[in-house]
Amino acid sequence: MSVLLLRLAGPLQAWGTRSRFAHRHTDVAPSKSGVIGLLAAARGLRRTDPLTELLPLRFGVRIDQPGEILRDFHVARTLDGRTSMPLTYRHYLADAAFLAAVSGPPALLDSLQQALSRPYFPLFLGRRSCPPAGPVSLGVHDGMLRERLATWPWQAAGWKQRRQRGHPAVRLEILRDAESGDPLTETAPDQAVSFDPRHRRHSWRSVVREHTDIPNPAHHPAPGHDPMDVLEGWTCS
Repeated sequence: MSVLLLRLAGPLQAWGTRSRFAHRHTDVAPSKSGVIGLLAAARGLRRTDPLTELLPLRFGVRIDQPGEILRDFHVARTLDGRTSMPLTYRHYLADAAFLAAVSGPPALLDSLQQALSRPYFPLFLGRRSCPPAGPVSLGVHDGMLRERLATWPWQAAGWKQRRQRGHPAVRLEILRDAESGDPLTETAPDQAVSFDPRHRRHSWRSVVREHTDIPNPAHHPAPGHDPMDVLEGWTCS
Protein backbone atom coordinates (compact mmCIF):
# COMPACT_ATOMS: atom_id res chain seq x y z
CA MET A 1 0.00 0.00 0.00
CA SER A 2 1.22 3.52 -0.82
CA VAL A 3 0.33 6.81 0.87
CA LEU A 4 0.52 10.37 -0.48
CA LEU A 5 1.20 12.83 2.34
CA LEU A 6 0.17 16.49 2.20
CA ARG A 7 1.05 19.44 4.41
CA LEU A 8 -1.92 21.79 4.51
CA ALA A 9 -0.80 25.07 6.08
CA GLY A 10 -1.47 28.72 5.35
CA PRO A 11 -2.54 32.03 6.88
CA LEU A 12 -6.20 31.07 6.36
CA GLN A 13 -8.09 27.85 5.65
CA ALA A 14 -11.80 27.05 5.40
CA TRP A 15 -13.25 23.54 5.25
CA GLY A 16 -17.02 23.82 5.38
CA THR A 17 -19.25 20.76 5.08
CA ARG A 18 -22.65 21.85 6.38
CA SER A 19 -23.19 25.62 6.00
CA ARG A 20 -24.58 27.50 3.00
CA PHE A 21 -25.88 30.89 1.92
CA ALA A 22 -25.09 33.89 4.17
CA HIS A 23 -23.30 32.07 7.02
CA ARG A 24 -20.31 29.97 5.94
CA HIS A 25 -18.69 28.07 8.79
CA THR A 26 -15.55 25.96 8.77
CA ASP A 27 -14.77 22.58 10.29
CA VAL A 28 -11.77 22.30 12.60
CA ALA A 29 -9.94 19.99 10.15
CA PRO A 30 -9.75 19.56 6.36
CA SER A 31 -12.68 17.68 4.85
CA LYS A 32 -12.27 14.75 2.51
CA SER A 33 -14.28 16.52 -0.20
CA GLY A 34 -12.04 19.60 0.15
CA VAL A 35 -8.84 17.58 -0.27
CA ILE A 36 -10.30 15.63 -3.20
CA GLY A 37 -11.18 18.99 -4.77
CA LEU A 38 -7.60 20.18 -4.28
CA LEU A 39 -6.25 17.04 -5.99
CA ALA A 40 -8.77 17.41 -8.81
CA ALA A 41 -7.66 21.03 -9.36
CA ALA A 42 -4.02 19.95 -9.51
CA ARG A 43 -4.86 17.40 -12.22
CA GLY A 44 -6.86 19.93 -14.24
CA LEU A 45 -10.30 18.42 -13.67
CA ARG A 46 -13.19 20.83 -14.06
CA ARG A 47 -16.22 20.86 -11.79
CA THR A 48 -18.30 19.06 -14.39
CA ASP A 49 -15.73 16.28 -14.91
CA PRO A 50 -16.34 12.90 -13.23
CA LEU A 51 -14.28 12.02 -10.15
CA THR A 52 -14.12 8.32 -10.97
CA GLU A 53 -10.41 7.85 -10.17
CA LEU A 54 -10.36 9.95 -7.01
CA LEU A 55 -13.49 8.72 -5.23
CA PRO A 56 -12.04 5.35 -4.05
CA LEU A 57 -9.07 7.03 -2.32
CA ARG A 58 -8.81 6.48 1.43
CA PHE A 59 -8.35 9.65 3.49
CA GLY A 60 -7.09 10.75 6.88
CA VAL A 61 -5.90 13.95 8.52
CA ARG A 62 -3.88 14.82 11.62
CA ILE A 63 -4.38 18.12 13.43
CA ASP A 64 -0.80 19.32 13.98
CA GLN A 65 -1.64 22.97 14.72
CA PRO A 66 -5.33 23.67 15.44
CA GLY A 67 -5.25 27.40 14.71
CA GLU A 68 -7.88 29.94 15.70
CA ILE A 69 -11.39 30.55 14.36
CA LEU A 70 -11.66 33.91 12.58
CA ARG A 71 -14.92 35.49 11.40
CA ASP A 72 -14.95 37.78 8.37
CA PHE A 73 -17.86 40.02 7.38
CA HIS A 74 -18.32 40.25 3.59
CA VAL A 75 -20.12 42.96 1.63
CA ALA A 76 -20.31 42.44 -2.13
CA ARG A 77 -21.95 44.17 -5.08
CA THR A 78 -23.78 42.05 -7.63
CA LEU A 79 -22.69 41.94 -11.27
CA ASP A 80 -26.03 43.22 -12.53
CA GLY A 81 -25.34 46.66 -11.03
CA ARG A 82 -28.19 46.67 -8.53
CA THR A 83 -27.83 48.70 -5.38
CA SER A 84 -28.42 45.70 -3.10
CA MET A 85 -25.27 44.48 -1.40
CA PRO A 86 -25.37 40.83 -0.23
CA LEU A 87 -24.02 40.33 3.27
CA THR A 88 -22.22 37.16 4.33
CA TYR A 89 -20.38 35.94 7.40
CA ARG A 90 -17.46 33.65 6.65
CA HIS A 91 -15.42 31.73 9.19
CA TYR A 92 -11.80 30.68 8.70
CA LEU A 93 -9.04 28.80 10.49
CA ALA A 94 -6.07 31.12 11.05
CA ASP A 95 -2.49 29.83 11.44
CA ALA A 96 -3.47 26.16 11.27
CA ALA A 97 -1.41 23.25 9.96
CA PHE A 98 -2.48 19.71 9.12
CA LEU A 99 -0.95 16.48 7.87
CA ALA A 100 -3.32 14.89 5.37
CA ALA A 101 -2.91 11.48 3.78
CA VAL A 102 -4.56 9.65 0.90
CA SER A 103 -3.93 6.02 0.03
CA GLY A 104 -4.63 4.17 -3.19
CA PRO A 105 -2.95 2.62 -6.24
CA PRO A 106 0.74 3.63 -6.46
CA ALA A 107 0.48 4.76 -10.09
CA LEU A 108 -2.42 7.10 -9.26
CA LEU A 109 -0.62 8.55 -6.24
CA ASP A 110 2.53 9.15 -8.30
CA SER A 111 0.50 11.05 -10.90
CA LEU A 112 -1.14 13.12 -8.16
CA GLN A 113 2.24 13.98 -6.67
CA GLN A 114 3.45 15.16 -10.08
CA ALA A 115 0.30 17.21 -10.54
CA LEU A 116 0.76 18.87 -7.14
CA SER A 117 4.29 19.93 -8.10
CA ARG A 118 2.93 21.59 -11.28
CA PRO A 119 -0.80 22.13 -10.69
CA TYR A 120 -3.06 22.87 -13.65
CA PHE A 121 -5.33 25.13 -11.57
CA PRO A 122 -4.25 27.15 -8.52
CA LEU A 123 -4.44 25.25 -5.25
CA PHE A 124 -6.57 26.50 -2.37
CA LEU A 125 -7.15 25.36 1.20
CA GLY A 126 -10.92 25.07 1.00
CA ARG A 127 -11.74 28.50 -0.51
CA ARG A 128 -10.20 30.56 -3.28
CA SER A 129 -9.04 33.18 -0.81
CA CYS A 130 -6.91 30.58 1.04
CA PRO A 131 -3.71 29.68 -0.85
CA PRO A 132 -1.23 27.29 0.80
CA ALA A 133 1.85 28.77 2.46
CA GLY A 134 4.25 26.46 0.63
CA PRO A 135 4.55 23.18 -1.29
CA VAL A 136 1.68 20.84 -0.48
CA SER A 137 3.07 17.41 -1.35
CA LEU A 138 5.34 15.57 1.09
CA GLY A 139 5.78 12.70 -1.33
CA VAL A 140 4.50 9.15 -1.84
CA HIS A 141 5.57 6.63 0.78
CA ASP A 142 5.13 2.92 1.40
CA GLY A 143 3.04 1.82 4.35
CA MET A 144 -0.45 2.04 5.75
CA LEU A 145 -2.33 5.33 6.02
CA ARG A 146 -2.96 5.02 9.76
CA GLU A 147 0.70 4.19 10.43
CA ARG A 148 1.98 7.20 8.50
CA LEU A 149 -0.40 9.54 10.29
CA ALA A 150 0.63 8.09 13.64
CA THR A 151 4.41 8.42 13.10
CA TRP A 152 5.18 11.23 10.61
CA PRO A 153 7.15 14.14 12.16
CA TRP A 154 5.24 17.06 13.63
CA GLN A 155 4.26 19.61 10.96
CA ALA A 156 3.50 22.58 13.20
CA ALA A 157 5.27 25.89 12.59
CA GLY A 158 8.65 26.40 14.24
CA TRP A 159 7.31 28.98 16.70
CA LYS A 160 4.58 26.54 17.76
CA GLN A 161 7.11 23.77 18.35
CA ARG A 162 9.37 26.09 20.37
CA ARG A 163 6.42 27.17 22.48
CA GLN A 164 6.05 23.51 23.50
CA ARG A 165 9.79 22.96 24.03
CA GLY A 166 9.23 21.86 27.59
CA HIS A 167 7.34 18.78 26.35
CA PRO A 168 9.30 15.90 24.76
CA ALA A 169 6.19 14.83 22.80
CA VAL A 170 2.82 16.24 21.79
CA ARG A 171 -0.53 14.45 21.58
CA LEU A 172 -2.24 15.02 18.22
CA GLU A 173 -5.72 14.08 17.03
CA ILE A 174 -6.28 11.97 13.90
CA LEU A 175 -9.48 11.71 11.85
CA ARG A 176 -9.45 8.96 9.22
CA ASP A 177 -11.70 6.77 7.12
CA ALA A 178 -12.99 3.87 9.18
CA GLU A 179 -11.78 0.37 8.40
CA SER A 180 -13.57 -2.90 8.93
CA GLY A 181 -13.57 -3.74 12.62
CA ASP A 182 -12.90 -0.21 13.87
CA PRO A 183 -14.94 0.54 17.01
CA LEU A 184 -16.73 3.76 17.92
CA THR A 185 -16.97 5.34 14.48
CA GLU A 186 -18.79 8.58 13.68
CA THR A 187 -20.10 9.96 10.38
CA ALA A 188 -19.19 12.97 8.24
CA PRO A 189 -21.11 14.36 5.21
CA ASP A 190 -18.00 15.04 3.11
CA GLN A 191 -17.66 12.11 0.71
CA ALA A 192 -17.68 13.95 -2.62
CA VAL A 193 -19.71 12.41 -5.43
CA SER A 194 -19.85 15.31 -7.90
CA PHE A 195 -18.69 18.95 -7.89
CA ASP A 196 -20.95 19.87 -10.81
CA PRO A 197 -22.51 23.23 -9.75
CA ARG A 198 -25.78 22.21 -11.38
CA HIS A 199 -26.10 19.21 -9.09
CA ARG A 200 -23.49 18.96 -6.36
CA ARG A 201 -23.63 15.70 -4.49
CA HIS A 202 -22.01 14.43 -1.32
CA SER A 203 -22.57 11.31 0.72
CA TRP A 204 -21.73 10.25 4.27
CA ARG A 205 -18.64 8.33 5.36
CA SER A 206 -17.63 6.62 8.59
CA VAL A 207 -14.78 8.29 10.48
CA VAL A 208 -12.52 7.12 13.31
CA ARG A 209 -11.16 9.64 15.82
CA GLU A 210 -7.93 8.67 17.59
CA HIS A 211 -4.74 10.18 19.04
CA THR A 212 -1.01 9.73 18.65
CA ASP A 213 2.08 10.99 20.49
CA ILE A 214 4.69 12.63 18.22
CA PRO A 215 8.20 13.70 19.38
CA ASN A 216 8.77 17.44 19.60
CA PRO A 217 11.97 18.32 17.64
CA ALA A 218 12.25 21.59 19.61
CA HIS A 219 12.23 19.84 22.98
CA HIS A 220 14.74 21.40 25.34
CA PRO A 221 14.51 20.19 28.93
CA ALA A 222 14.79 22.82 31.60
CA PRO A 223 18.15 22.81 33.40
CA GLY A 224 18.16 21.21 36.81
CA HIS A 225 17.99 23.65 39.70
CA ASP A 226 18.82 22.90 43.29
CA PRO A 227 18.41 25.96 45.55
CA MET A 228 20.76 24.37 48.09
CA ASP A 229 23.68 24.58 45.63
CA VAL A 230 24.33 28.19 46.67
CA LEU A 231 25.00 26.98 50.24
CA GLU A 232 27.62 24.44 49.19
CA GLY A 233 30.78 24.88 51.22
CA TRP A 234 29.18 27.19 53.75
CA THR A 235 29.38 26.40 57.45
CA CYS A 236 27.24 27.61 60.29
CA SER A 237 28.88 29.11 63.36
